[in-house]
Amino acid sequence: MILDQNGNTSIITQEKVTVIELVKKIQALYPKFKNNNIIVALNTLGVFGKEDIVEFLELSNKHRATKQSFVIVTNKIDLDVVPDEIVVVPTLQEAHDVIEMEDMERDLGF
Repeated sequence: MILDQNGNTSIITQEKVTVIELVKKIQALYPKFKNNNIIVALNTLGVFGKEDIVEFLELSNKHRATKQSFVIVTNKIDLDVVPDEIVVVPTLQEAHDVIEMEDMERDLGF
C-alpha cells in the first residue's frame, strides 16, 4: 500500500494484495487520514467485481458521514453494477474533480 498526501487528500494506491486485505489495512490506519478526503486507486489490480467494491461500503459510509469524500478509482469494473452509495470513477483526475465538487457542495450547505 502506497500512501500519498496532496493537500487535504490522502491517495492510497494498491499494487499487490487483495481488496479484503486492503480494506483491513485502511481500517487499521484510518486514524492517520480520517480528517482528509480519501482516494483509493485500484487501477493496478486485476479485474474485480461488485463484491470487491462492496467491501469498501462500510468504510465509505463511515468516512462520508464525517463530511469527507471517499472515492475509488478503477477502470476495471462495470460502473452499472456499483452501488450508488460508493463513488467509483475511472481516472485519478475524475476523483479529484469529484472531491472538488463535493467540497463546493459542503461549502454551500448541501
